[in-house]
Amino acid sequence: MALKDSVRQETIKVGSDDLIVMKGGSGKPLLVLHEELGWPGWMKWNEALSETRTIVTPLFPGFGKTPRAEWLLNVRDLGCFLARFLRENNLASIDVIGFSLGGWIAAEMAANDPAIFSKIVLVAPAGIRPPEAEIFDMFTVPALIYLRDSVRDSASVPEFSKLYDGGLSPEQYGAFEDARAETARLAWQPYMFNPSLPHLLEGTVKAPTLIVWGKDDHVVPITAAGVYQRAIKGSRLVTFDTCGHRPEVEESEQFIKEVRNFLA
Repeated sequence: MALKDSVRQETIKVGSDDLIVMKGGSGKPLLVLHEELGWPGWMKWNEALSETRTIVTPLFPGFGKTPRAEWLLNVRDLGCFLARFLRENNLASIDVIGFSLGGWIAAEMAANDPAIFSKIVLVAPAGIRPPEAEIFDMFTVPALIYLRDSVRDSASVPEFSKLYDGGLSPEQYGAFEDARAETARLAWQPYMFNPSLPHLLEGTVKAPTLIVWGKDDHVVPITAAGVYQRAIKGSRLVTFDTCGHRPEVEESEQFIKEVRNFLA
């Protein structure tokens, strides 16, 4: 994936494992946890927030560039691994934005160690089973179809063609399949949720939390939003009309405004 000149790639040791981390911007660090297809690239919202924040995006083991860590067996393991990365690099307590799978990971990390985050933004997080409808099974369709179906109307999303550099190169196809294989390994049964998570979050998370969701999300149905909001006391839910699973690109201006105000 082509990188902006302002974005740099670092390899950091976490125990005996390598972790590739993308960094861009300047200012107070902001952790970004990517989704189940891997890191989608440097988008408009990244550029906007990087004006005042250093965006730190670890590329999860097995999701393309970072080598797989065989000992990671589930999402909670991955959360603990990322928590170690934060502690060993003096980054805790840190603000975090988690997208889809990354939102689930952030929730697991907060439930396990409430002090690890100072503020939390969860963007259409997986991790909780929706009371109505089901989380879309990404393995029933090719990766590019899953990507297309993650937005309400790809033709009306100016940045859609920039996600994953368009997603059409042989290298990106390989990265998609790596990410899908690792997602299956970590989150197959039950698929993309942890039945314990609502109970683990209840009364545990103290950090201010913003939950962001598109009302037409066909990947993680918005009915899960209420469960998250009830489990994280004091959290605030922001929803976007005529928006799917990617408010950060479908409604980027409003998304940037909401997140900036919350993190200020």
